[in-house]
Amino acid sequence: MNDAPTSNPPTSDLAVFDFADRPDYSAFTLAANTGRRHPLKGFDPDYTDIVDYIVRCTHKIWEEKAVGLIYTHYSHNCTVHTSSGTMYGREAMVVNTLQRIAMYASRHAYADDVIWSGNEDEGFYSSHRVSSVGTNTGYSPYGPPTGRKVWRWGIADCFVRENKIVEEWLAHDGITEVRQMGYDPVKLARESVWPGTPHTTGEIDRLPTGQQAPVFLDVPPADQDPQAFIAALLTNLWNARLINMVREHYAPGHLAFLPDSRKLHGHGDYENFVITLMACFPDLALTIGHQCVQGSAERGYRVATRFTLQGTHEGYGPYGAPTGRRIFLMCMSHHVIRGGKVVQEWTIFDEFTLLKQLYARLEA
Repeated sequence: MNDAPTSNPPTSDLAVFDFADRPDYSAFTLAANTGRRHPLKGFDPDYTDIVDYIVRCTHKIWEEKAVGLIYTHYSHNCTVHTSSGTMYGREAMVVNTLQRIAMYASRHAYADDVIWSGNEDEGFYSSHRVSSVGTNTGYSPYGPPTGRKVWRWGIADCFVRENKIVEEWLAHDGITEVRQMGYDPVKLARESVWPGTPHTTGEIDRLPTGQQAPVFLDVPPADQDPQAFIAALLTNLWNARLINMVREHYAPGHLAFLPDSRKLHGHGDYENFVITLMACFPDLALTIGHQCVQGSAERGYRVATRFTLQGTHEGYGPYGAPTGRRIFLMCMSHHVIRGGKVVQEWTIFDEFTLLKQLYARLEA
């Protein structure tokens, strides 16, 4: 399967299955083995719904260190997509998980939200935002233990059928992680080796063919179709360069959490972030892969969007002088909509991988 289809969740009883109704992990543990809240054909009997499955299987594998549960919770031929490439097979997941756990003592993962869609027949799609805290007491790809405490966040999108994750997409704040470990991310990027050649061929399909203008999408009312609202907003903002979308559709007190521990307040900060990235990568193009939504007009909506960014480093900016290299980033966003406008968002891509795509030595 190359991608999971964009789909809406069931509209009935959303509040029953909403992550927002379960404020901490104890709510999940207390509900375990109490019966299904919705149909879960083929899932282990202790799981009550898809949100419970995502939160507690992550907890079991990472915090309880039941790494072997990967064999029962991932398909044998699962694929995991990141900005660095694709990892194939369940055994690779086991190895990667053991290596990550070995890097950090007392690692704790905190589920911040799960936005989902689907059903037991077609499969479930989940977007899980999670924060992790730990101390670097083990060896990492960058060197020996530094003893530094590390906090990072990220989003994991999963496609799940009958208790098994068959495909996963990951993005995390890698640049914050290496900074907190005590390393210079630019220096590390220059010392690294990129496997193969970076994405350098073909034209980036941001504009229609010839001299035509980009497509300007109509933005539907957020309370009528929040998923299409976010899709049109992102497409117009990033592909059509309509920066005015920020002041038109984002609340004045909009709060954005971004890579490198950025926390932006209001229109001006966010506009500057968008324009700076476009200035560095003038042909930058966004492609939406999947969306799902939870909520209601009364409670507010939470929309999860997975997308990719491609561009060529041809402009000056925070990433240094132009290198002419192509970047490819796996990105995820969680947007909160209230009163017809975006009031909060979490948008993540691995900025350390971006630096490696620009500066790493190319593997012969």
